[in-house]
Amino acid sequence: MRLKILIFLLLLPVLTFSQSTLKIDLLPGEKIWSGTIKESDKMPFAEGYKFDFYANNLSNQLQPILLGNKGLWVWSEDPYAFEVQKDKIIISNAKGEVKYGHSGSSLAEARQFASKTFFPTSGKMPDELLFSSPQYNTWIELTYNQNQKDVLKYAQAIIDNGFAPGVLMIDDTWQEDYGLWKFHPGRFPEPKQMIEKLHQMGFKVMVWMCPFVSGDQAIIVREIMKGKGFLMQKTSEKPTWEKATDPAMIKWWNGYSALLDFTNPAAVTWFNDQLDRLVKDFGVDGFKLDAGDMDFYASDALSMKPASPNKHCELYAQFGLRYPLNEYRACWKMAGLPLAQRLADKNHNWEDAQKLVPQMLTEGLIGYTFSCPDMIGGGEYRSFLDLKSIDQDLVVRSAQIHALMPMMQFSVAPWRILDKEHLEAIKAAVKIRERFTPTILELARKSAQTGDPIISSMEYAFPGNGFEAVNDQFMLGETILVAPVDKKETSRKVVLPKGKWLSDDGKKYKGGASYTIDVPIARLPYFLLSK
Repeated sequence: MRLKILIFLLLLPVLTFSQSTLKIDLLPGEKIWSGTIKESDKMPFAEGYKFDFYANNLSNQLQPILLGNKGLWVWSEDPYAFEVQKDKIIISNAKGEVKYGHSGSSLAEARQFASKTFFPTSGKMPDELLFSSPQYNTWIELTYNQNQKDVLKYAQAIIDNGFAPGVLMIDDTWQEDYGLWKFHPGRFPEPKQMIEKLHQMGFKVMVWMCPFVSGDQAIIVREIMKGKGFLMQKTSEKPTWEKATDPAMIKWWNGYSALLDFTNPAAVTWFNDQLDRLVKDFGVDGFKLDAGDMDFYASDALSMKPASPNKHCELYAQFGLRYPLNEYRACWKMAGLPLAQRLADKNHNWEDAQKLVPQMLTEGLIGYTFSCPDMIGGGEYRSFLDLKSIDQDLVVRSAQIHALMPMMQFSVAPWRILDKEHLEAIKAAVKIRERFTPTILELARKSAQTGDPIISSMEYAFPGNGFEAVNDQFMLGETILVAPVDKKETSRKVVLPKGKWLSDDGKKYKGGASYTIDVPIARLPYFLLSK
């Protein structure tokens, strides 16, 4: 395949190349970040790092961008592979036109140019309740036994334990089956009344959805097959979509199912009808739109219109734009839009806790500014079945990491698994968030207009100061430095840029230096920059 590459170098003339491999020279000392959320703890990349954006979202968001801290930007509307070498980037396997150039001389200037040029904002943001109060997801407490009685019990316990109501997400198995998007009559005998009750308690209600349809649902499968609304099975006898007669059975984490083909207007209409009916008939406020991962779109499955796995992922993400209350975990090229993103499920261990800040910083850097760092304590439900296996310090530190992020989400009930000391530490973190909620909302509204990150890395906010590798603290806006603990320790080193800083415990610090501070379990360290 011949590769056409446009080079944008500020105001220099546009040049066109036709070649299979492109080499982009780096400026001396230039370091590289990419739109690969799951690889954030490896950024900036070391020499030899390789990645291919094609069909490879690693259970999380992707954005086809590279950014350098000397102003480099690289963009394509289509997937490509890259390798970071000592003094250059090698681009290969590009599926479309690749553009690159320098804008300014910093990571922030490169990102600002890319945002305005390639993923401009819509001026809209997701529902403000996602930011103004903690979110609550029923997954860890109820797993595959979502039911009306326990959903209401969970909601009441939130309030009884002193937490403010917010968005409540009812997770997988509220429905009769995949594709049969009706409340299970045995587990949810009065779903409309349940949602009305939750509204009265101050909650907005989201329900879990996915693009799969169980092969056992013969009536639904026949209905959708009238328009061939599934990915179709490719065989040697039936190698084209026009000739294919059977839905492809796709393996995913809940078995094998047919997968809706959103290049087909019939599938789009059918899925929209399911969402709209839930809103109209039951008062559902929004949707957690799960799955959509690129690896589900197999090479032996045929779509109505030609589309890469990346494009299929993008098409699924567009459903969330119809609802201010939405959540995605897998996305491609949807930065700048009013979609709420969440990091992929984390294990209940310190290693995964240490990935939260780097991954959230990358979310903001590549344009997914409305994002949430998974579930507090981790999203792996089996970790919470045995109370003896729970690290209470880890749950608290996870909540503290969440507290000054754009969003925070509970799932496991802290009052069930924590002793009094640790529960009070959780509540203290929520109180800090409440103090800064007006700031978070202001930054979210600004991001909807400008595309600017809500939180940013030290290198982004203070370029040229040697902060490239500092990825365990972050800036909330321009003047609030947050330094949560992500290890089982009661002290940590904090790097303060030049200036005068006032810490959460009232101490004054002179910037341009590093300090080791004591961080008892109830403390979330933050520092305010005095101008």
